[in-house]
Amino acid sequence: MTTHSNTPAGWYADPQGTPNLLRYWDGSQWTEHTNPGQVPQQQQGGGSAWELNVSRTPDPAKVQQQVQQQAGVSPTAYGGGTLFTEPVLVVNQKAKLIELVNEYSVFDQQGRTLGSVVEVGQSTAKKVLRFVSSVDQFLTHKLEVRDAQGQPHLVLTRPAKFIKSKVLVHRANGEPLGEIVQQNAFGKIKFGFMYNGQQIGAIKAENWRAWNFAIVDHTDTEIARITKTWEGLAKTMFTTADNYVLQIHRQLADPLLSMVVASALTVDTALKQDSRGLG
Repeated sequence: MTTHSNTPAGWYADPQGTPNLLRYWDGSQWTEHTNPGQVPQQQQGGGSAWELNVSRTPDPAKVQQQVQQQAGVSPTAYGGGTLFTEPVLVVNQKAKLIELVNEYSVFDQQGRTLGSVVEVGQSTAKKVLRFVSSVDQFLTHKLEVRDAQGQPHLVLTRPAKFIKSKVLVHRANGEPLGEIVQQNAFGKIKFGFMYNGQQIGAIKAENWRAWNFAIVDHTDTEIARITKTWEGLAKTMFTTADNYVLQIHRQLADPLLSMVVASALTVDTALKQDSRGLG
């Protein structure tokens, strides 16, 4: 493609011809932001033809603003460039007026794509049920956590719930890693990280609306934080999109690391999907 000012901002094939590499065009010039092996956003995911998807192509500058200005997270040292080595993860849900498949994009603090979360395994009957009713909380949801190349790393399953949520965390090969279990239904919501029958950490809502969370280890020391960022009035009122920033304070080992990452990627499915709007 040509580098013309009329070309809209977005991800395009690297103008230098590097195979399997996209580079971000900001509307006037090429930037340093690249996505190895990543296909354009509109070609990704497991969305349904019945959905009304109003998402835009991710803008690294807006992701940086989301991290620094909305979540209040100062720039930190870069990690290893993966879902499990970066100190900051930005989890943005695809904006849809009608949502039948939960989908999220995951970025680092600079706006580079690290991976995605896509709901899998839904039958046609289940999609029809979601289309004609609001019963998400009573249905089972299964999410795949994929890296930037589309390879699955975690499978997160939230069984059908009535009052309390539970998320089962497995590696892509089926190996169980633990469970994220909701421990109360009223007041400030709390989830426990359970591994081999022992609690190794927890995620605690900081207010009754369950928008921001502190993540602690087994000694109740904060090790990470999830902050909900403002997606805009229109998206809040009329779409299903929620956006979060995860900040990990120190290096963690598995299974706690995977549980922390999984908690940030499933907090929306576990809680916020049950209600929309400003309250």
